[in-house]
Amino acid sequence: MERTTCLVVGGGPAGMVLGLLLARGGVEVTVLEKHADFLRDFRGDTVHASTLTLMDELGLGPAFEQVPHQTVDKLEALLDGGKRAAIADLSRLPGAHKHIAMVPQWDFLDLLADAGKLEPTFTLRMNTEVTSITKSGNRVTGVKYRDRVDGREGEFAADLVVAADGRSSILRDAVDLPVYRFGAPMDVWWFRLPRNESDPVKGGAGRFSAGSALVLIPRGEYFQCAFLIRKGTDEKVRAEGVEKFRERVVTLVPWLADRVGNLTDLDEVKLLDVKLDRLRQWHVDGLLCIGDAAHAMSPVGGVGINLAVQDAVAAATLLAKPLREGTVSRAALAKVRRRRLFPTVVIQTMQRVIHRLFLGRKLNSTETVSSTGMPFMLKVAQRFPFLQAVPAYVVAIGPRPEHAPDFARRAPQTIVRS
Repeated sequence: MERTTCLVVGGGPAGMVLGLLLARGGVEVTVLEKHADFLRDFRGDTVHASTLTLMDELGLGPAFEQVPHQTVDKLEALLDGGKRAAIADLSRLPGAHKHIAMVPQWDFLDLLADAGKLEPTFTLRMNTEVTSITKSGNRVTGVKYRDRVDGREGEFAADLVVAADGRSSILRDAVDLPVYRFGAPMDVWWFRLPRNESDPVKGGAGRFSAGSALVLIPRGEYFQCAFLIRKGTDEKVRAEGVEKFRERVVTLVPWLADRVGNLTDLDEVKLLDVKLDRLRQWHVDGLLCIGDAAHAMSPVGGVGINLAVQDAVAAATLLAKPLREGTVSRAALAKVRRRRLFPTVVIQTMQRVIHRLFLGRKLNSTETVSSTGMPFMLKVAQRFPFLQAVPAYVVAIGPRPEHAPDFARRAPQTIVRS
């Protein structure tokens, strides 16, 4: 039996940020990650303006700048005839960071891990897969785990267990918390295509056409591509073969014709089963859910990581003192949900509207989005460019941005990268 004060399950952005902040608040915290490293394809690689501000507040801004990354300061819609229409202009954002940084998530997580190693109360355990929870009466008291290297099994006891293990959280399922499920009209295929400096797309761009859609995210030498398909049609579309899929891509964005041949097999295309849901209650006695474990987000706007990180900051701000004092009550855990519910509901409501009124219709229609057939709000945004600051703010900062608590702030520091 091992023991810690706070046990964070899941070494994603929410879990790592929470672990670092609590450790800086003097809380003994252990983060359990089931994989041997953070290397995974097609994880969310966006670091938003509010998270960049958080990095500055934590003294990690200079270290982050040393991590290879690209910046996106504009989101556009690709129209017929090669025309483009601006959706969001991030250069209009307030503050020092007027962009979203695109950085491999493993580099971002490694940076947080290296910063955590400087804190004497921070522990990161890799290759540690949580298999179930332990309870005393109705209170969650810890977890059971399996070491994925030698198969050894053990138990971890904690004053508080935090589920930061994503939309397929086994901890959330173990306590059977009630959930609102909103559904989604699409799934996403992730893949990569080479990028040239001469390409017309410099920021993030999307092409929405007859029955399909393609989003291009510039990532240095390649585009990270998101191809939207109707929900539940993955097997059907795969059965059509790679050549048919290449044709679909070129139909959407003709100037990609010179490179779709790089996609040689549909095994290179990874499916994201899109979910949109929210727990009605984020906690039970002894356990708290944050990030995707509390509210699975649609990829629309790429805001899931931003919300998850802000959940972590709010949880650390509210719970560091009770954890130090050994007084974490259900009422204290409920405060985290109350603080983060408003931005979660706002973002999910906007995603549901976009699903229902735009994406769902487009994926089931035969009409393309042309310069004359743009949605009304997109037309308005072209006529009054200052309105492009609104979606930019919602995506890059969010309805209720969180800032580092005083106990976690540091002057800019040098982080020795492992």
